[in-house]
Formats: sequence, C-alpha cells, structure tokens
Amino acid sequence: MSERTYAGIDDEFAQYENSKVVLYPVPYDGTSTWGKGANHGPEAFLTASENMEIYDVESDTEVHKHGIFLEKAPDCSFSPELMVQTVKEKTLEVLNSGKIFTMIGGEHSVSIGAIMAAAKKYPEISILQLDAHSDLRPEYLGTTFNHACALHWASKNTNLVQVGIRSMDVVEKPYVNKEKVFYAADIACRNDWQQEVIDKLGDKVYLTIDLDYFDPSIMPSTGTPEPGGLTWYSTLTLLKKLATQKNIVGFDIVELAPNPNSPASDFLAAKLYYKILTYILEK
Repeated sequence: MSERTYAGIDDEFAQYENSKVVLYPVPYDGTSTWGKGANHGPEAFLTASENMEIYDVESDTEVHKHGIFLEKAPDCSFSPELMVQTVKEKTLEVLNSGKIFTMIGGEHSVSIGAIMAAAKKYPEISILQLDAHSDLRPEYLGTTFNHACALHWASKNTNLVQVGIRSMDVVEKPYVNKEKVFYAADIACRNDWQQEVIDKLGDKVYLTIDLDYFDPSIMPSTGTPEPGGLTWYSTLTLLKKLATQKNIVGFDIVELAPNPNSPASDFLAAKLYYKILTYILEK
C-alpha cells in the first residue's frame, strides 16, 4: 500500500523530487491554555483535504499538479523549546531546497521556529499575521515559546504586520506597532483595506494564519474563538493581492481544534490552504 499523500493526489504529484511545495504537519498542543485539541488539527485537515474537490473553479486550475509533498509529522511529545528548534530546522531545509514551505498546526507556537528560519534565510523578511490575538507576550507560563508569545520574536526582529486583531493583554501593548496593526473593528465593514496591508510589506513574505482570525460564525473549531472576526471573501481578496504583488516564501495555518460533530471548520482550513497555493502558483 502506498504512503498517504496530500489530498489523495496521485503519486506523480506527491513525490518530493517533483514537488514545488512541502507540507509539514505539526500536531503540537503543548502550550495552549484554554481550548485543547489543536494536536488533532493536522489529521482533520488532511481528512478534509482528501474529501475536497481539487479543481479550483475561480482559476480553472488544479494547483496540486505543481507537486505537493506531504512530510512526516515530527515527534510532538517534547518541550516547546525543542519543538521550535525542530520546526526551525525543517523550515530551513525546505527553504534552502528552493521549495515553498507550508505547515499545518498545531497551536500557534509551532510558527515561531518557521518564522525564525524564514528570517535567517531572508533577513529582510516581512511577516504577515492574520489572527484574533496579538500574541506579543514576551513570555508566558515560564517560556518564551508559548502560543501567546508566537509573534513576540517577529515583532523585534522582522517587519511584522498584524491583521484581524481584536484581543490582547495589557502587557502586550508596548510591543504593538500602531502603524502596522489592522484591528478587526476598523476593517470589518470596509471593502478597501487589503492594499493598505500589502503596502506595509516588503517583497518577501512569510504568512501565518491563526484560524481564530475568522469570525466564529464560519470558524468555530478553534481553541480561543473571538467574536467580530473577518469573512471568507474579504480574506481571499487580501491573499490574492498578496500572492500577486509579493513573494510568499512560506505560510502556515494553525489552531484548528476540530469538532467531530461539525467538520465545516476542517473544510474551511483545507480550502484555505488550497486557495493560497493556487494564488501563489497559478498567478
């Protein structure tokens, strides 16, 4: 029996040598502090992907034919520090190979290592964060590698642009760059904000998406849902413009905490991943 492939695609499109994209599933949930279950996110995402139509109506393409290699998941029983280092090493390996690095979490701390690797490979990197929470705590519960600290390092070492923010702790305020944060309350009822976001970014971008960025009416299955989130089509407009105008070197989607009785969120995550790849590779 052949090994599992992303979305059940044919082996010819799933081999590492033939793939433009590497997908790294990281089922880590070691630092989440309220809703647990993000460790089940990668499996739910992969199952939804296997049951998703892989022809994209909007672009009239099948982006998987560019090749998507499904990497083996790492051991996720270890400390947050070792997890971050493991993800960093894998991200660097993929970026150095010239392929696009993609990752499905897991909770948001898995993004720290990927962002560090992207910044090492591309010192001028911009980080675009789509999220309900600012995640800028310098440390939380005794570690700097907590999900609540996911973007603190990026805020000090990269060009960080934050979109969809609507929740934070007071200790995070000093680390917010007011010129580069787009609060959900300010953009949710506008139709013209996407280009403003892109204009804050440099040429090379690493994209990190915490699924609680979306309104819980369309994305309830996440550890810390927040009311007042963004919608599907306004987000696709941003992502399409981003892929057209910038060089996305990698991206991750995190914080899917699946509900077995309601798979809609799993399918949103699966479709979102496929749409981003389509925008990057079929532009």
